[in-house]
Amino acid sequence: MRLILAIFLPFLVFFTIKKPIAGIICLVLQLTLIGWFPAALWAVYALSQYSTEEIIKAAKASSGVIE
Repeated sequence: MRLILAIFLPFLVFFTIKKPIAGIICLVLQLTLIGWFPAALWAVYALSQYSTEEIIKAAKASSGVIE
Protein backbone atom coordinates (compact mmCIF):
# COMPACT_ATOMS: atom_id res chain seq x y z
CA MET A 1 0.00 0.00 0.00
CA ARG A 2 2.83 2.39 0.84
CA LEU A 3 4.43 1.71 -2.54
CA ILE A 4 1.31 2.89 -4.37
CA LEU A 5 1.22 5.91 -2.09
CA ALA A 6 4.90 6.58 -2.88
CA ILE A 7 4.15 6.72 -6.59
CA PHE A 8 1.01 8.86 -6.53
CA LEU A 9 1.45 11.00 -3.38
CA PRO A 10 5.16 10.77 -2.52
CA PHE A 11 5.14 13.30 0.32
CA LEU A 12 2.68 11.24 2.38
CA VAL A 13 5.08 8.30 2.53
CA PHE A 14 7.54 10.36 4.55
CA PHE A 15 4.87 11.14 7.11
CA THR A 16 3.99 7.44 7.44
CA ILE A 17 7.64 6.50 8.06
CA LYS A 18 8.03 9.29 10.65
CA LYS A 19 10.14 11.73 8.62
CA PRO A 20 7.98 14.88 8.53
CA ILE A 21 10.73 17.32 7.48
CA ALA A 22 11.56 15.18 4.47
CA GLY A 23 7.83 15.03 3.77
CA ILE A 24 7.57 18.81 3.65
CA ILE A 25 10.62 19.07 1.38
CA CYS A 26 9.15 16.37 -0.85
CA LEU A 27 5.82 18.23 -0.99
CA VAL A 28 7.58 21.38 -2.19
CA LEU A 29 9.41 19.32 -4.80
CA GLN A 30 6.21 17.55 -5.81
CA LEU A 31 4.32 20.81 -6.35
CA THR A 32 6.28 21.38 -9.54
CA LEU A 33 5.37 19.15 -12.44
CA ILE A 34 9.02 18.44 -13.24
CA GLY A 35 9.76 17.71 -9.58
CA TRP A 36 7.02 15.12 -9.16
CA PHE A 37 9.03 12.32 -10.79
CA PRO A 38 12.16 12.85 -8.62
CA ALA A 39 9.88 13.12 -5.57
CA ALA A 40 8.30 9.77 -6.40
CA LEU A 41 11.72 8.16 -6.89
CA TRP A 42 12.94 9.61 -3.61
CA ALA A 43 9.85 8.30 -1.79
CA VAL A 44 10.26 4.79 -3.22
CA TYR A 45 13.94 4.79 -2.23
CA ALA A 46 13.16 6.05 1.30
CA LEU A 47 10.46 3.41 1.65
CA SER A 48 12.87 0.64 0.67
CA GLN A 49 15.44 1.93 3.18
CA TYR A 50 12.77 2.05 5.89
CA SER A 51 11.72 -1.52 5.14
CA THR A 52 15.34 -2.70 5.32
CA GLU A 53 15.84 -0.94 8.67
CA GLU A 54 12.70 -2.58 10.06
CA ILE A 55 13.91 -6.04 8.97
CA ILE A 56 17.29 -5.44 10.62
CA LYS A 57 15.64 -4.27 13.84
CA ALA A 58 13.44 -7.37 13.91
CA ALA A 59 16.41 -9.64 13.31
CA LYS A 60 18.40 -7.98 16.11
CA ALA A 61 15.45 -8.22 18.47
CA SER A 62 14.96 -11.93 17.78
CA SER A 63 18.67 -12.69 18.26
CA GLY A 64 18.91 -10.71 21.48
CA VAL A 65 21.40 -8.11 20.24
CA ILE A 66 21.08 -4.80 22.06
CA GLU A 67 22.02 -1.59 20.26
